[in-house]
Amino acid sequence: MAIEMRQQMKLTQQLVMTPQLQQAIKLLQLSRLELQDLVRQEMEENPVLEETLEVEEPKEQDQLEQAEKEETPPGEDKEFQEVKAGEETLRDTDWDSYLEGYNFSAGEQYYDDDERPSYENVLTRKGTLSDHLMWQLSLTRLSDVETAVGAELIGNIDDEGYLRATVEELARSLGVDESVVEACLKKIQEFDPMGVGARDLRECLLIQVEQLGMGGSVVEGILRNHLHDLETRKYKQIAKALGVDINDILMGARIIAGLDPKPGRIYGSEDVHYISADIFVYKIGEDYVVVLNDEGLPNLRISPYYAGEAKASGHVDAKAEEYINDKVRSAMWLIKSIHQRQRTIYKVAKSIAKFQRDFLDKGIEYLRPLVLRDVAEDIGMHESTISRVTTNKYMQTPQGLFEMKYFFNSGISTGEGDFISSESVKNRIKEIVEAEDPRKPYSDQRIADLLSAHSIHIARRTVTKYREMLRIGSSSERKRHF
Repeated sequence: MAIEMRQQMKLTQQLVMTPQLQQAIKLLQLSRLELQDLVRQEMEENPVLEETLEVEEPKEQDQLEQAEKEETPPGEDKEFQEVKAGEETLRDTDWDSYLEGYNFSAGEQYYDDDERPSYENVLTRKGTLSDHLMWQLSLTRLSDVETAVGAELIGNIDDEGYLRATVEELARSLGVDESVVEACLKKIQEFDPMGVGARDLRECLLIQVEQLGMGGSVVEGILRNHLHDLETRKYKQIAKALGVDINDILMGARIIAGLDPKPGRIYGSEDVHYISADIFVYKIGEDYVVVLNDEGLPNLRISPYYAGEAKASGHVDAKAEEYINDKVRSAMWLIKSIHQRQRTIYKVAKSIAKFQRDFLDKGIEYLRPLVLRDVAEDIGMHESTISRVTTNKYMQTPQGLFEMKYFFNSGISTGEGDFISSESVKNRIKEIVEAEDPRKPYSDQRIADLLSAHSIHIARRTVTKYREMLRIGSSSERKRHF
């Protein structure tokens, strides 16, 4: 068979990821705050984009003039006589009453120091643990070398209050003897908060016990030699080793539980991050209404000036025209992509509200099993699109604020032939653990038996998996002796 070259026409379809499609996919999986940042950046880089603002129309000039005429009685502006204030006028004037009608400063006026707010209440920056320790160091009588060593030690204390450098490393870097660093560390460990400057958990708790005046007690004996046994609640073994009654061990364990393992966290500088809902679900009558949260998103449009310049081909040169046309196309694609994103999120949220109506009405126990394919088939989209829409998006419902992925979970068959969601099973396990006797907590097998009584048949290992996902300890870890 001879090999030859032939020309053949064939019609095929191929999906090409254009830059516009990539931009639409990128916008789809962004959260609302990330979208705000992207839009703000595009408005800075693209001069064609602008935000439409609803500005109150100013009054006409003749209306302002008419208002001024109405406020000024006729004849008042004809003659003005200068008022001369002599010494008698100055003496007779009640200046306290006069000045009460004027506010000469932005803040409030205080005539007594007792009425003035404390200095800490008007600080613009929250004090950190390092600032608090440096302030105490400045009040301590130390030599210049000891002050320098103390400052270096404070600089190596983390936000939890622990020293994250060894004495040997600090002595070598400062060129001083290790005994000097150790002595300075002992003084810093006497600072507030109690337990600061420790190198591990045992030392942190021992410092607090020493400052509480319990040195040499059973509590100190537990911390020095039986901390691991305390973690595993081997109280009888600790009592036998220390030669004391078990009630003393239980009392010491209660005192240790009241100590602070992270003394520096009260000066933590971490900012609180609030979750802002992307979708709101309201119940109006018997129906649920889905509303998108557009707060913070500017209403974009193409600048009329540049749009006119793009149409007028003879007024600008070729390079400027090409630049304007490119920016106009980019702006139009961004606006269309944002609108498409909002429509897609609305469709997905509306479909979730339809599937999870029982949850919206009654609570988490009625959360039904749901997968991405169910919503995808309902609104006619691909599963990957549903996955991108539900990423980093939050929905405010009558039952609380939930991530959109929360509504998608697997199903577990019940004895009645129905299916219950895995989240509902987790909630049942949590309720069982909260209602148990702390002195006799349920084992995983016992929890599985209790779930079977409610027609939820799952294995013991499944209970263990869900319990660990809920960050609930085992029965031995949950047991309380006091």
